[in-house]
Amino acid sequence: MSLKVAVQMDPVEGINIDTDTSFLMMMEAQARGHSLWIYTPDKLSLEDGVVLARGRSAVLRDVKGDHVTLGPWEVVKLATMDVVLMRQDPPFDMAYITATHFLETIHPATLVVNNPAEVRNAPEKLFVTGFPGLQPPTLITSDPEAIDDFRARHGDMVLKPLYGGGGSGVVRLKADDPNLDALLELHAMISREQVIAQKFVPAVSKGDKRVLLVGGEPVGAINRIPADGQVRSNLARGGRAAAVDLTERDREICRIIGPELRRRGLLFVGIDVIGDFLTEINVTSPTGAQQLKRFGGADAAAAMWDGIEAIRRG
Repeated sequence: MSLKVAVQMDPVEGINIDTDTSFLMMMEAQARGHSLWIYTPDKLSLEDGVVLARGRSAVLRDVKGDHVTLGPWEVVKLATMDVVLMRQDPPFDMAYITATHFLETIHPATLVVNNPAEVRNAPEKLFVTGFPGLQPPTLITSDPEAIDDFRARHGDMVLKPLYGGGGSGVVRLKADDPNLDALLELHAMISREQVIAQKFVPAVSKGDKRVLLVGGEPVGAINRIPADGQVRSNLARGGRAAAVDLTERDREICRIIGPELRRRGLLFVGIDVIGDFLTEINVTSPTGAQQLKRFGGADAAAAMWDGIEAIRRG
């Protein structure tokens, strides 16, 4: 089977090939004989109901500083592709949402991974609230009085933007921290969106586990350990990756959410687990596959392509 694969991503020239999950996915596709064609989200168009993208063919290699050869620019009807991977990073803003509307018009005749309608309908910090009992105490609101009341009941908490990503804007506030009002004012100056207040889970000092699921089944996990004195464990924010095994609680969480992931067509998903709590379900462009493979775990990209090829075979 040889598939024509389009990848919607941030500029391929700037990725870190040692850590980037999209690079691993594309290298695996190429190794299987699939052709690659890459475009950035700003080059996506909808003209008279036809989805077009301006991009370039790509040949990748595992050579730092010389990892891609790109063909000439061309405009392609995305419906002529077999597969489209949505792999651009958040923020999950209106531009991201509009892209899901465009891609929804060609799916599933052209298989979009993940299902664009369900990416739109499953914002990563909201989707998780649909599984009661898995999260730590969590409040989503723009009402300062509600946040004050939440802190009075739960003490130390984490405050983060609802549609952020990569740990951006995440802060820990102790029960007596005087800066809450100022932080909420700053957020309101930047955005009208709600924020998340979440009871602080001390187990984060031991790491924030990223579990990768393919087809609703866990394939492995890495632990992301925050730097000393930090609460954010994201690798983009100074956290370090470490090998870790799946616990029975991790598997229980996956058993609970797996059927819904499959029902929605969310093929490649990364969840965040701190201690015994599920904190996020990442469906946009989950990362961690390179580190998982490097630590001797499963090849999540290979598992994803196994799933895609099975779908395309029908």
